[in-house]
Amino acid sequence: MTLRLFRVDDRLVHGQVVIGWGRPLAAQFIVLVDDEVRQSSWEQDLYRMAVPGDVAIVFASTAEAVAHLAEWNADPRSGMLLTADLATMATLHDAAPVLIREINLGGLHHRPGRVERLRYVYLAAPDEVLLRRLAHDGAHVTAQDLPTAAAVDLDTLLR
Repeated sequence: MTLRLFRVDDRLVHGQVVIGWGRPLAAQFIVLVDDEVRQSSWEQDLYRMAVPGDVAIVFASTAEAVAHLAEWNADPRSGMLLTADLATMATLHDAAPVLIREINLGGLHHRPGRVERLRYVYLAAPDEVLLRRLAHDGAHVTAQDLPTAAAVDLDTLLR
């Protein structure tokens, strides 16, 4: 499996992703799945600047990601797939549950209606329903901001 990390993080590409996860995973490419970013060359340029020169970054809409998931997973390079929200990751999981077996919650920050579960994970009631559905459908969901931190399983997260 070459897509080694499926992460939900509303900041998408930043230091924790590039250095914290990218180095230990020896990531050579990042797939950033976000419909808005896919339409904005300005935002894409900003994210490109945050990625080391030896790491490729692919910008995809949700529909493009569904169409290309198997191709990216067959890439011999090590990669990571990022979404900014749970709904996008759920759509990808629904399309390819065999490929997306583990989902990392890396950063879902405060917004109105969300409750703090961890210092870097805030969830609203619909988020919790979606996470439980993903787990029921076979995804192993954990929260972990960095690989050196302990992973928090979904049951513990939602207590």
